[in-house]
Amino acid sequence: QVQLVESGGGLVQAGGSLRLSCAGSGRTISSYAMAWFRQAPGKEREFVAATTWSGGRTDYADSVKGRFTIFRDDAKNTVYLQMNSLKPEDTAVYYCAADVVIAREKDKYDYWGQGTQVTVSS
Repeated sequence: QVQLVESGGGLVQAGGSLRLSCAGSGRTISSYAMAWFRQAPGKEREFVAATTWSGGRTDYADSVKGRFTIFRDDAKNTVYLQMNSLKPEDTAVYYCAADVVIAREKDKYDYWGQGTQVTVSS
């Protein structure tokens, strides 16, 4: 079992950058595929980015491709989401998730953090 805690959210103007962190505890995340999802008010939670347990493969939603980067530091038991060129439509609560297999479907992830709010002003 692993517990996940997100941090790094905040308020930023359009065009700005934020780096989100997802810290694991309970056990190392090195054996898990890790992903980021986001959920805006009144909308379904949607896939953002994912990386395999090895970090050798990444996957991005089309809406963030070229702007966001997912990477992990297993020595710190942490996965990150670097968000650049932020847009107002990126505003959402961002969640990290872990599972043994990488996927885009939220229902395939067993472990979730509590989320961190990202607000992008126009």
